[in-house]
Amino acid sequence: MITKKLMLIWLALILLGSTAQSQTVTQYVEEHTDHAQELMRASDVPASVILAVAIHESAAGKSKVARHLNNHFGIKGSNSNSAINSSYRDYENADESYDNFVEVLQNNSSFSKLFDRCDQYDYAAWAKGIQRGGYASSRTWANQVIAIINKYELYQYDERPDDYVEPVKVAPVSTRKKHHRSSHRTKHHRSSAKFYTIKKGDNLNRIAESHGTSSKVLMRKNGLKKSALKPGQKIKL
Repeated sequence: MITKKLMLIWLALILLGSTAQSQTVTQYVEEHTDHAQELMRASDVPASVILAVAIHESAAGKSKVARHLNNHFGIKGSNSNSAINSSYRDYENADESYDNFVEVLQNNSSFSKLFDRCDQYDYAAWAKGIQRGGYASSRTWANQVIAIINKYELYQYDERPDDYVEPVKVAPVSTRKKHHRSSHRTKHHRSSAKFYTIKKGDNLNRIAESHGTSSKVLMRKNGLKKSALKPGQKIKL
């Protein structure tokens, strides 16, 4: 009888711990989703990937380096913090850590190729590509990140088009010809989802607002010095 009671107490504690962890992650996501989406719109890195990597690397903001150094992505470097002895770099705030993660992907040759190879909504391809680029030594790192995305449904923040169809995951093929065709299809889908053709009466502010971004971001992405647009002109979203 005593053993049965102890088992029930043990199971209750496990359930409470699991619920508390889920609430912590949910709160973390709510706090950082807006900035993750801003970075996604400016860079094409899926917000789900940004959030999941941060959750994984910082224990949803509970790790020592996250609390003392505002480092949410496990990026190493110098720091001026005397609270802990660490090889991880420090940041003024969490947003700065998020910004630096995307900068690392953009500026490091091991990751920058992903911007051309990956469908901007294919979070699994991004996670696996980041792992292959050497971001983490663990062979299961990408699967852990993908599991976080699926568990907390982080893909809902990727602003996928209503008609978006997830790429079919197929076994690796042995011939380069087939691989080339598959890669070509992915790139074609990516480019068709990212460009807008200017129509008569359009203006940059209205286009930016309808796509959840800002005119400043669109100008930067397209190298525009002025907001004036011409019918027929194509801009990158």
